[in-house]
Amino acid sequence: MTRPLHLAVALDGAGWHPAAWRLPTARPHDLLTAGYWVDLVRRAEEGLLDLVTFEDALALQSSSPEGPDHRTDEVRGRLDAVLVAARVAPLTAHVGLVPTGTVTHTEPFHLSKAIATLDYVSQGRAGWRPQVSAGAAEVAHVGRRPGWTDPRGDTPEARQALLDLFEEAGDAVEVVRRLWDSWEDDAEIRDAATGRFVDRDKLHYVDFEGRFFSVRGPSITPRPPQGQPVVVALAHAEVPRAFAARSADVVLITPADNAAAAAQVAEITAARAEAGRTGPDHVFGELVVLLEDDEARAAERWAQLEAWSGREDASDAEVFVGTPQGLADLLLARAEAGLTGFRLRPAALPQDLDAIVAGLVPELQRRGAFRTAYEPGTLRDRLGLERPANRYATS
Repeated sequence: MTRPLHLAVALDGAGWHPAAWRLPTARPHDLLTAGYWVDLVRRAEEGLLDLVTFEDALALQSSSPEGPDHRTDEVRGRLDAVLVAARVAPLTAHVGLVPTGTVTHTEPFHLSKAIATLDYVSQGRAGWRPQVSAGAAEVAHVGRRPGWTDPRGDTPEARQALLDLFEEAGDAVEVVRRLWDSWEDDAEIRDAATGRFVDRDKLHYVDFEGRFFSVRGPSITPRPPQGQPVVVALAHAEVPRAFAARSADVVLITPADNAAAAAQVAEITAARAEAGRTGPDHVFGELVVLLEDDEARAAERWAQLEAWSGREDASDAEVFVGTPQGLADLLLARAEAGLTGFRLRPAALPQDLDAIVAGLVPELQRRGAFRTAYEPGTLRDRLGLERPANRYATS
């Protein structure tokens, strides 16, 4: 019997190909409207997907890994991911909502209460994708880190800066998790007869002291419905994979083939064990996907996008251009390497999201590899993750 897969979709602008906004099926005039995002997430929910992620950053989008590229023929500008997820939450019922939240220039206290609030608004469907900010543009926007060393070079200084960047990210996730636990589940009494709303003994100082943060706590937001919203981390290189293995519930990797996928899964499993982590944590593979019912039409549409862009797309993830049936073949083969699911990046929105929902999902269902209905419960429930015990509770 085929093992059921988990499926996520990454939502970003008009799609993951930088020229996707020029397609006749695109909605470039709607990108900064709430309705656009509501429509996309509702469509993902029609496909019974586990979760959607919302991209974000502290600098404008760029096609260059070196920083701003000043192009004017690609989508630039976006809404805040956490606020978009909060707007979508009351208008959906099942799909998980996982916004990106940058940790490098953002206080973990702020992130903890924002994601906890999203978990309440969504009734237990929130997640968080912590992301580092490595570029000088982000540093300049915030203006609080003089003497910044670019961590993307080959020098010893750059290597140390990269290690520091992800050590800080690990501390940020730890602080956020502690703040989520700083209220016990039954800290709110709400007893009008006695006049007691809160049991102060069930609110706890987290007293975190590290290289990068000193946070006392407790949070100002009670413990989220899931206890701990799901933490999702993208890990496309050795240092990010070590961070994700220690800190995330779902690790996203970008292997080019089955051998690379198996090696990275083994690397993450070993790092988790070294950190003392157990449980059914997930490793999802990443793919950019462009889908048509006919392979020739898919190749033609991709070629048109590339021609508009004027260069070959340089994605960190594998690109699949073909039919839903061919993509199903690839996903099931790739799952043999130990992946528990996939985060698909639609090349064009909403067109390739529609193809995932109307083409890929029925094909996987036909093969017994994907759910045919949502079960009740939280995002953690859907992923088979237990609701964690509160680290501060005495009973």
